Amino acid sequence: MSNAVSALQGKAYDGLVRVEEAGLRGMITVRGNLSNTKLKSAATSLSAVDFPSTGECNCVEESGLAWMSPDELLLMTPYDKAPAAAQRMSKALEKQHHLVAEVSDARAVFFIRGPQAREVMSKLVPVDLSPGRFQPGQFRRTRMAQVPVAFWMRDETTFELICFRSVAGYVFDLLCNAAKPGSEVGVF
Repeated sequence: MSNAVSALQGKAYDGLVRVEEAGLRGMITVRGNLSNTKLKSAATSLSAVDFPSTGECNCVEESGLAWMSPDELLLMTPYDKAPAAAQRMSKALEKQHHLVAEVSDARAVFFIRGPQAREVMSKLVPVDLSPGRFQPGQFRRTRMAQVPVAFWMRDETTFELICFRSVAGYVFDLLCNAAKPGSEVGVF
């Protein structure tokens, strides 16, 4: 059996911000009725965080829940716990209309950290990231240049971003280019 490795194996860049591939993360797509108490209970039990409101993500370390759409959640766990968590979620919802899919190996995760994180991200996504409009805990699905991404703020200077594993190198290069010293725009 081979050992699992992340898309870029922890590759990092220090510029205006630190861009760092976060390593392996367990991720489970959950589709169903998000107001269902069984779904909410199972999701919060498995993630050990509060259920997110629309457009939000609640995370503590590697565990979390992100609101993806009116009928979809992203459940995050430590990588080695994802298969069992997906089975437990399916079992909890077995008499409900639902879909549970473990997608850990299909995704890559990045951290964008530093006082200029908003500026770097703003160069790449069509989202108003000004402090009054985008706060820690808020979540967006959008495009970064030519690829789909999802991201949220962990705190005032840290973004976490998810993309497909197949485009991890492209996303890393985009982030590094936007974080090059001397490319400051000075918007925030």
